[in-house]
Amino acid sequence: MSFFDKIFGGKENQKPERESFWKNMETEEDLAKAIENSYHHKIAIFKHSTRCFISKTVLRNFEKEIDNLDHKVELYYLDLLQHRLISNKISENLGIRHESPQLIVIEDGKVINSASHEDISTSQIT
Repeated sequence: MSFFDKIFGGKENQKPERESFWKNMETEEDLAKAIENSYHHKIAIFKHSTRCFISKTVLRNFEKEIDNLDHKVELYYLDLLQHRLISNKISENLGIRHESPQLIVIEDGKVINSASHEDISTSQIT
């Protein structure tokens, strides 16, 4: 391991970009499928701004809570900077105001809960 790897972290210290429980939401078709899946079980969409320190902190804290989640839920990750049009579609289709970071919980095609910033927690899913 080089000196710089020790200071800044080498490849063996790097975490995957996103945990494996996330499904990426990148297209309108992904959004439509997620809403369709909400008729079978709850889904949650995490809207994240990759340039925002608060959003990164909230995402990290939320991911730490996932292990304790005992409900069947599909978790979707939406990168707002790359897919802002999908975020706009969510607001338009579900009648919910855009915020970032934001967690939106959907069941039977309807928003049953949402939270933003430090209010985001797995408790919104239960």
